[in-house]
Amino acid sequence: MKNKIKVLLITEGTYPFNTGGVSTWAHDLCSRISNSEFYLYAINAGVELAPKYPLSSHVKKTIQVPMWSPEEPFDCVDYDIKYSDVLKAREYTSEDLIREAFVPNFKRFIQIIYSEDQSITGLNDCFYHMWSFFQQYDYKVTMTSETVWNVFCRTLQEVLPSNELEEMLLEDITTAMRWIYRFLIPIAIDVPKTDVSHVTISGIAVLPALSLKYKYNTPILVTEHGVFIRERLIAISAADYSYFLKKMLINFSECITRLVYHHASEISTVSKFNMAWECFYGADMSKIKVIYNGVDHNFFKPLPKPKEHANTPTVVAAARIFDLKDILTMIRTCAEVQKTIPNVQFLVYGNKDAVPEYTKECELLIATLNLTENFFLKGFHNRPEYIYAEGDISILTSISEGFPYTVIESMSCAVPVIATDVGGVSEALDDTCGFICKPRNHVEIAEKVVKLLQNEQLRNWMGENARNKVIANFTIDNFINAFEKTYETLSQKNSVIPKRYA
Repeated sequence: MKNKIKVLLITEGTYPFNTGGVSTWAHDLCSRISNSEFYLYAINAGVELAPKYPLSSHVKKTIQVPMWSPEEPFDCVDYDIKYSDVLKAREYTSEDLIREAFVPNFKRFIQIIYSEDQSITGLNDCFYHMWSFFQQYDYKVTMTSETVWNVFCRTLQEVLPSNELEEMLLEDITTAMRWIYRFLIPIAIDVPKTDVSHVTISGIAVLPALSLKYKYNTPILVTEHGVFIRERLIAISAADYSYFLKKMLINFSECITRLVYHHASEISTVSKFNMAWECFYGADMSKIKVIYNGVDHNFFKPLPKPKEHANTPTVVAAARIFDLKDILTMIRTCAEVQKTIPNVQFLVYGNKDAVPEYTKECELLIATLNLTENFFLKGFHNRPEYIYAEGDISILTSISEGFPYTVIESMSCAVPVIATDVGGVSEALDDTCGFICKPRNHVEIAEKVVKLLQNEQLRNWMGENARNKVIANFTIDNFINAFEKTYETLSQKNSVIPKRYA
């Protein structure tokens, strides 16, 4: 019997400890792939006690790295390392050693972050030597040392213009160093040897993949859902940070993205939309291929509308409550629709705890617009196949997406969709299946909602077309077959270790 391909699947804030589109994608992958077995590497904010998903027998091990936990990862997670070895590494990590063997590469890393060209070869060289250092010596002792702090401050003085230095606060510098400390933690965590590393986001999730690349020349597969760097730029620009911190985050994120694309043996993207961004940040076009998300059309199928909603014009949404889903625009859409259809109901199913401040903002707007009888944040629903049956139509108001499952799930259930024109939405949805609108335009979106709610014949026609389109193009079988072939191809690539890594 042929040995199964070993895959290190690296996630960040998603599977298996959090729900959402990427987690759905990862769960399908781990549950249905037949030629591979998975070692999950989950980067989380804190220590997670239990997965949100029942893990398949194909999952052989789960490693979690709590990047923002008050305790160090080695102090709160078992990495199959003798604690005596951890203590020994800490004892051997002296200030003199840090100054001689680590500081030159760390300093160059900071210089490259702020340089105009962001040399990818120089950046990779820095990461290789920092990774090599942490193979023997302690991360915490090194990164919290006075030597590293001093060189960080001096390097900022060298690379930043005087006007920026004058406006910079000590709090900004300490915050920046704390962030870098947290961002680089995965480079110090050892990982099991596998045949393929599969990175699910073009960010710091690449660090464990780099460990395998440096050690065994393991090929790296990158799957781009929403374009990481695009969504980071949106989030950073909207954040309440100083100019210095925003600049540091943007520069750091761009460096990491370029490093991801540089090392990728292959890039699978969930939509054609992502390709322009990937190429702009250095991806080789010949390495990119589109693998659309797929759904089980026998699972997501047309169902009768529940009796409690039978006589109520209903709009449903499956969306976590956070800013990229732009639930505020959805609420304003409801207010506009309610002027024409007073008894309309919007039912939004999704985690309300992801960003509590944003949820409160949504709840306040619902109250302010007097929509407490029309708009409902229903929380997480563990049976997504039933969500769409509750609605006459479904809605998505995101300002950024990859290739959203909610669109093709709804289509598979023969429920027409009204969605914003973001990411790969238009590659699934067309005017025979629903309507595409401009992001943040609640008036246009409301007009389409009213049109569909008031025209049952049009809804039925679009719903039938939508399901047929899913069956023809976006089935789970197509999705799984594509990744099985990709894993097979990558696992056969030459795994001879480069001399510099040996």
